[in-house]
Amino acid sequence: MGVSGSGKSTIADKLAERLNWSYEDGDEFHPASNVAKMNSGQPLTDEDRWPWLQGIADEIDRVCKAGEHAVIACSALKRVYRDVLVRGRHDVRIIFLRGTQELIASRLNLRKGHFMPPDLLASQFKTLEPPGTNENPVTVSIDASVDAIVDDIVRQLGFGPADVKSRNHA
Repeated sequence: MGVSGSGKSTIADKLAERLNWSYEDGDEFHPASNVAKMNSGQPLTDEDRWPWLQGIADEIDRVCKAGEHAVIACSALKRVYRDVLVRGRHDVRIIFLRGTQELIASRLNLRKGHFMPPDLLASQFKTLEPPGTNENPVTVSIDASVDAIVDDIVRQLGFGPADVKSRNHA
C-alpha cells in the first residue's frame, strides 16, 4: 500500500515473483467511472472507493479460500480501507511503501501513460493514514533499489531462503 507513485505495482510484482505467488494490480479493480474521474484530475471520494475496495476484498477472500497466495498492489490509504481488505485475518499483511512527497513527485513526473495525474499526489498525502503498529504492517522505505526493497519485505515477513526464488534462478 502507498500513495500513487510509491512503487506499489513494481514492488508487488517483484515480491510475487520472488515468493512464486500470483500478482494482482488493485488498479484493475477500479470501475471505469473511477478511472475516468482520476483521468480528469478529480480525486476519488470514499463513495467512489467502496465498490473498488470490495472487489479487491472479494479477490482476497477467493485466494484465501482456495489456499493460494497473492500479492495485491493497492493504495489502501485509510485505516478503514485496510479494515475492509484485511477483515481481521492474520494471514493477510499490509506492506506500507513509505516515501517523501518530494521523492514520489519526482518519480510521478517521469511516469508516462498512467491514469493518475501527478497533481493529485497532494490529495493522496492528505488522505494517507500510515498503518499503526496494531495493524502489524511491514513498513519499508522506497528510497532504495527495487531488489533492496523486496529483500527488506521478505526479511520482515520472516521468509527464509527455502521460501523464495533465488535471484539467479527463474
